[in-house]
Amino acid sequence: MKKRKLVASLLALTLAASTILAGCGDDSNDSSTPSASTPSESTPSAGNDGNDNVDEPVDLLPYAAGTVLRMACGYNNDKTGMRFTADLAGEGITLADGKTYNSGDFKPTWQAVQEILGITIEDFYQGKSASNEYDYWDAQLDQIDMLSGTASKLSENGQKGKLVNIAQYLDQMPNFKAYLEANPIVRLSITGAAAGPNAGAIYFSPYFDGVDDIERMPLMRTDWVEKLLNGEEEFTAEAGSKNTASPVYQPYMPTSGKVVVDVVNTAGNAIEKVTKDYDAYGNIVAKMNEAGSMDGVTAVNMLREYIDKTYNGYYGTERANLFVGQNAAWDADELVALLRCVVANPQTLNGTDSVQGLFSREDKNNQRRVDMFRFAGSLFGVRGLESRMDYLYVGNDGELHDARSEEAAYVAVSRMHDMVLEGLISKAFVNQEDVKTQNYLEDDNGFMHYDYNQTQTAYNATALNKDGDEGEKYMAVMVPVARWNDGTGEQFMRFTESWRSVKTDGWGISADGVKGNDDKLNACLKLIDFAYSPEGQVLMSYGPDEFIKHDASGNIEYFTFNGEQWPVIADATYDELWSLANGNYTNYARQYIGSTLSFVKSQAFEYQCTHVVGKQGAGYISTAIALGTIKHPELELASNPWYTSVPTVLPQEVAETNAINELTELSASAGNFSSSNASDSNSGVNLFVDVICNGFTGEAGADAAATANKVLNDWGGSTYLARRNDAWHRLVSFYNSL
Repeated sequence: MKKRKLVASLLALTLAASTILAGCGDDSNDSSTPSASTPSESTPSAGNDGNDNVDEPVDLLPYAAGTVLRMACGYNNDKTGMRFTADLAGEGITLADGKTYNSGDFKPTWQAVQEILGITIEDFYQGKSASNEYDYWDAQLDQIDMLSGTASKLSENGQKGKLVNIAQYLDQMPNFKAYLEANPIVRLSITGAAAGPNAGAIYFSPYFDGVDDIERMPLMRTDWVEKLLNGEEEFTAEAGSKNTASPVYQPYMPTSGKVVVDVVNTAGNAIEKVTKDYDAYGNIVAKMNEAGSMDGVTAVNMLREYIDKTYNGYYGTERANLFVGQNAAWDADELVALLRCVVANPQTLNGTDSVQGLFSREDKNNQRRVDMFRFAGSLFGVRGLESRMDYLYVGNDGELHDARSEEAAYVAVSRMHDMVLEGLISKAFVNQEDVKTQNYLEDDNGFMHYDYNQTQTAYNATALNKDGDEGEKYMAVMVPVARWNDGTGEQFMRFTESWRSVKTDGWGISADGVKGNDDKLNACLKLIDFAYSPEGQVLMSYGPDEFIKHDASGNIEYFTFNGEQWPVIADATYDELWSLANGNYTNYARQYIGSTLSFVKSQAFEYQCTHVVGKQGAGYISTAIALGTIKHPELELASNPWYTSVPTVLPQEVAETNAINELTELSASAGNFSSSNASDSNSGVNLFVDVICNGFTGEAGADAAATANKVLNDWGGSTYLARRNDAWHRLVSFYNSL
């Protein structure tokens, strides 16, 4: 398995914290020192006078100075557009650049874009999600020049001739072309046609929220784990404990024999093997189930004894490191045992009568509730539950497979339902109550969820009121060990499907909008190309130069991130991040600076804004990835296809797209597998989430096998998969022919 070359080479030199990712780095940039203030020679400015001076760059995309672009572009709501709304700006807001902005003013990034490129933007953004924004403009595309949309809708409508084929202009877009050549899976993920006269077509500019790095990760109150598991003496609960529920969840891991797994040593510089010896004590879930309901003190001491014997004293008195250490080796069964201990000992942990185990960021929001089944995939070794496209993954046979049609996926989520029956998943998740991460942490009432590192560990400095890494700690922990079959035989290893690649949103150029107007067309293309230049990538991540730190001589200060030099944010920017957005980098960047709306978002800015606790946990994970103890999809056609990342879109032909769209039961918007909120209620419908909450009710099937069969044969799963595979094989053939 190929390791991450940049990070691995760094580790060979130093494991200094400043060069370890915050769990969300971008190592795809080829520039060594990006700069927001010096134009790239490969990005000519608008208004070139056309003289033959060899010292001046040739303008490959000329357009008239001041060319007007009508843009219906933003991220996903009215606050994350190019201009300030009244609720953000109020009667005027002064930012870290010293400028005051009013409602309706362009945000700093988009003022800078207009100045640098010599264009005038007319903002037509309706403040909708990418899907709804595209739908709003679909029948009136002549009214705009560029718009937001989902990658699938932009590709689908590009095939119909509604959007400009950007691939025709790649030779005039040196920065974008170089980026695609350096990142093969990106080219695969945005190819809108792989056969016929438009083979190789690209109908949208891709968006990256970081690239080639882990995305979501398990997060937990590590101080609680230490309180329960560490120490030489037996655990006691001075304030008493509750009883565990009657056991429902059954063992996933073996009940006898030995399992050997690779872990990173405590020094973080080498791999060592750890043995789970089930003959020494037995499977912890099986043992607890045999004992039945028990008080929380007994449960904790049982788990302590299990750790001591199963790992032959490897963790010593710091048993919590099984879950929270650099050398963690936990699995689903051990997590269930820990959750039983957590919910049965609220008096010890928070001094109340209740602790919630697993929760989602927003228990009423379907866009966040789906993270629960994504986590199930990681826990139980199931591919496709965290795919870049629908629920697809590439098998070792080179074919696409769909988790919705596979029994293993429903077995995994039914195991999560067993946890619900034991009270190990939050009541608010099951009942769809409006409870959020901040509520759980502010109330000292939530233990664990699966999410993004920076935004969630920011609560260490707000909800938990901690500035350092001691005391109350909510941080990332290692990816679990599970049974995975990559085609070389089932093995116990760590694998994450949550890997950053092309996001599902992008911006396209309206064919009718720019029709007959080369100035508009070239200006749109220039904007895209500029965004992929070194200075463009900085601007689209950091905002203008004024938000970046300078030394006494006025030079930009840099730091090493992922083997490259990236700017340090200004002190005023960091302070403003907290005063305006409670430390949430993406909210601050999108709502106030206007960056990270599309194109390339470097994680270098985000890393600097990550709480020290967030850096610690994610640093463990990054080290494990670099040393190869966490495997992941690769952003290329891997030698073992199982490790190939699924593209974000596939080059479906119009007839294929129409056939897929007729499969309404599988629809991501109105069908049974939505990952977004329905327009007329707070939650859309997602069968995987429903099974977690309610089990198999019989509406889709009486058990895992019957449900998978219904999806495959009654809901059109086989037709869906055949059409997707047709496009996939064309794409691979096209790419191999390049």
